[in-house]
Amino acid sequence: QVQLVESGGGLAQAGGSLTLSCVASGGDDFSFWTMSWYRQAPGRQREMVATIASGYNTDYSHLVRGRFTISRDNAQKRVSLQMDSLEPEDTAVYYCKAQIRTYPFSSTYWGQGIQVTVSS
Repeated sequence: QVQLVESGGGLAQAGGSLTLSCVASGGDDFSFWTMSWYRQAPGRQREMVATIASGYNTDYSHLVRGRFTISRDNAQKRVSLQMDSLEPEDTAVYYCKAQIRTYPFSSTYWGQGIQVTVSS
């Protein structure tokens, strides 16, 4: 069973930085997983923030592109999200997601979420 544990959230001031980490346990070869960060603000739907594929291709929400950077360390089974130039609108619960494709199956796993609060 795959488990994802997020860390690094908390309180930051606008213009500041935070780094989120997600460490995976269980499952097979982490290097083949597509890893993503999502977030959900109160009263809003969960939205994709950033994704990094097994080949290190990345994709970002237009809301964070140029401010956030996603990276992965396959040896440590870790995905990180460096968040710079934070804005109050970035306040949300952030979730780590793993997409594991083992043909013909696909499985999705979520972390428990971690709070990020940005004060103005």
